[in-house]
Amino acid sequence: MSEAPHGEAPGEAHDQGPGQAHDEAHGEALGARLNWLRAAVLGANDGVVSTAGLVVGVAGATDSRAALLTAGLAGLLAGSMSMAAGEYVSVSTQRDSEKAALAMERRELREQPEEELAELTALLAERGLSEEVAREAAVQLTERDALRAHARVELGIDPDALANPWHAAGASFLAFTAGALLPLLAIVLPPASWRLYVTVLSVLGALALAGWASARLGRAAVRPAVLRNVGGGALAMAVTYAAGSLLGAAGV
Repeated sequence: MSEAPHGEAPGEAHDQGPGQAHDEAHGEALGARLNWLRAAVLGANDGVVSTAGLVVGVAGATDSRAALLTAGLAGLLAGSMSMAAGEYVSVSTQRDSEKAALAMERRELREQPEEELAELTALLAERGLSEEVAREAAVQLTERDALRAHARVELGIDPDALANPWHAAGASFLAFTAGALLPLLAIVLPPASWRLYVTVLSVLGALALAGWASARLGRAAVRPAVLRNVGGGALAMAVTYAAGSLLGAAGV
């Protein structure tokens, strides 16, 4: 009878081990996808608000479809290019920093292997391992791939998944453009007497959806996120429409 549990334990560990490893990898991949999705939602939200504010402001000054289309397209292109350029610069800086940190770690591993092994041991011990277990784990990790071990434990960097500035720039460009198309089409397609109402209602609906999505992705309360999003967009449109109306009345 004593052999049955002993025989079952390895089987259980064998059955659970791959599942646990798969679950962890799946969780990391899911987290990365959620980060990209959250960035896409926020980029689209920026496109909706900025373009809606622009075209509603112009609508306060004139009912010319050509003027509205010109202003909307200019805002869409300027905003999407600005978002893409800003994201490219930001992520390129992050990638350069990551590569510099990896190069320094590579040099330290080459010049001071014992000191680096002791450092990795201490870092693992700080995570709750005993000194003996931490030392053994550090030795095994170093023998397998010293740079990857130090990058992940010490620097918090995955050498195989460095930030890609082109991906970030492209995602920001597409997200902003998708968001900006809604108010642009809403302001130019309907008849003149309906366009402002259609634009305001469609923009507020889109902002409510974006607030709901961002709250769910961040596991936050939905109601405050929706109210903030809708309130901010409504305020932006009200301010720009008032400014456009004043300029139009003044004949500017």
